[in-house]
Amino acid sequence: MKIDTSKFRVKEGDKVRLKDWSTDVKPLYGSEEDYQEVLAKHIDSMAELQNLLYAHDRYALLLIFQAMDAAGKDSAIKHVMSGVNPQGCQVFSFKKPSAEELDHDFLWRTTRCLPERGRIGIFNRSYYEEVLVVRVHPEILQGQLLPKEAAEDKDIWEHRYRSIRDLEKHLRWNGTRIVKFFLHVSKEEQAKRFLARLDDPAKNWKFSKFDMGERALWKEYQEAYEACVSATSTDEAPWYIVPADDKHNARLIISQVVLDTLKDLDMSYPEPSCTADEVAEIRKALSG
Repeated sequence: MKIDTSKFRVKEGDKVRLKDWSTDVKPLYGSEEDYQEVLAKHIDSMAELQNLLYAHDRYALLLIFQAMDAAGKDSAIKHVMSGVNPQGCQVFSFKKPSAEELDHDFLWRTTRCLPERGRIGIFNRSYYEEVLVVRVHPEILQGQLLPKEAAEDKDIWEHRYRSIRDLEKHLRWNGTRIVKFFLHVSKEEQAKRFLARLDDPAKNWKFSKFDMGERALWKEYQEAYEACVSATSTDEAPWYIVPADDKHNARLIISQVVLDTLKDLDMSYPEPSCTADEVAEIRKALSG
């Protein structure tokens, strides 16, 4: 059964209030076995379409993942993209910017990592950090060496949203399809996952004391996400607000969106370089 993902897509112009978007929905699978079967079918179909994407060589696909800590970005990428050929897929995680990156505009470091035509690019966090983390932590903005007129601009976030929209429109026009996922996890579920990390020695490394400082800013982050998603979900590059309290549900929704996006591309395999007569001659030579 095909999953209807339209209910998770933010329409262009919609004003998002995250409290109106559920972090948990009715399971999209009947059992653990059913979940595994559906996800496997999605992965197999994506693998076939990725081969076609590579051969057609006219489009690229960029998947952007944003979320609060412990929402499941890493595991979603791992499970959903497990069947994709590594040669045709690139994953980038963006942490604290380097000194070199701070000497460029805020889109520079991610623009360098955009996928080539024929490939799938995955951004685990992205240029959206510049209107999320930086907005919540204004001291970061002060350290970005911006010219005075930009640093003191009261409309800086609106200007950055516009820059992002313009970039994504430009990429769309040039063949890159962009899909953005916000994994929407509840504060209660985040607490459970933090505790699970503390209880499992193999996962202790995933937890940092700084995570609690960010958790204390939950309200500020929710407001930043609401403003960001409202301003940048477009027909060309939509946001999907994915309920993430149930990781199985989240993975099925994401895989369905990726699959549908690839299916919507007008792709075909290139014509063979050899004529039918040449193929016959080659086949004869190889068989002899």
